[in-house]
Amino acid sequence: MSVERIDLTPLIGTEIKTDAATLASGSLGAVIRDLLEQRGVVVVRGAHLSNEQQLAFSRSIGKVQPQGEGGVFKITIDPEVNPGAEYIKGAFYWHIDGASDDVPNKAATLNAQRLSKTGGSTFFANTYAAWDELPEAEQQAYDGLRVVHSFEFSQRFVNPEPRSRELEFWQMRTPKTHPLVWTHRSGRKSLVLGSTAHFVEGMDHAEGRMLLNRLREWATQPRFVYRHDWTEGDLLIWDNTGTMHRVDPYPLEEQRLMHRTTIEAEEQLI
Repeated sequence: MSVERIDLTPLIGTEIKTDAATLASGSLGAVIRDLLEQRGVVVVRGAHLSNEQQLAFSRSIGKVQPQGEGGVFKITIDPEVNPGAEYIKGAFYWHIDGASDDVPNKAATLNAQRLSKTGGSTFFANTYAAWDELPEAEQQAYDGLRVVHSFEFSQRFVNPEPRSRELEFWQMRTPKTHPLVWTHRSGRKSLVLGSTAHFVEGMDHAEGRMLLNRLREWATQPRFVYRHDWTEGDLLIWDNTGTMHRVDPYPLEEQRLMHRTTIEAEEQLI
């Protein structure tokens, strides 16, 4: 099925023109899956999907994880709405979702319910394109390196001095080791980076941290990044296996609220 599309930057982000009923019908599922692999991020402005429509659409692009209410999870830093709100603040830093799982999830959708007056823009970086544009000598040096990802390490960006009970909770999430370079079923490669990336196995820690820092700076250059400034009702879908993302901080009292669905992993991280 053809659909009107507008590329938002040369390397990442495409807007499509459609409506809630068409999305919920599932007829665009294959088109959007293809766009996600090509462009990383797909935007539908002013879709105003209900929870049921968001779930129906999400099922057209993959298997929905059973999070939140029937698969719809409320993203907010308001603890009265989300008991784990404190950990949402980790989203203020570049990351991929599920990096401390065995395999990060395939994709996710965000449905804008209520916006903050300040902050709250979401940024996405194309880690396929960042890999593709690395010099060949660097690609050869990095392909094969393995990185330990730690939930505790990512939370220290938010709270560098945790209480013992909180630290104990963080450490319940076992660190996971992933390749720095993800070779996908399609044959394409992407970088696996973000705030969970703690150290490079077999490398001096200071040297490894410098490498990870330098690659994050490389991958988040403006030419690889799309910034989404939200309006209520926007639906945004991203390929979590080939992008990083972060959100600009926003005040708790402004009660920003997004409804998220998460699409389960479909391929091994190799």
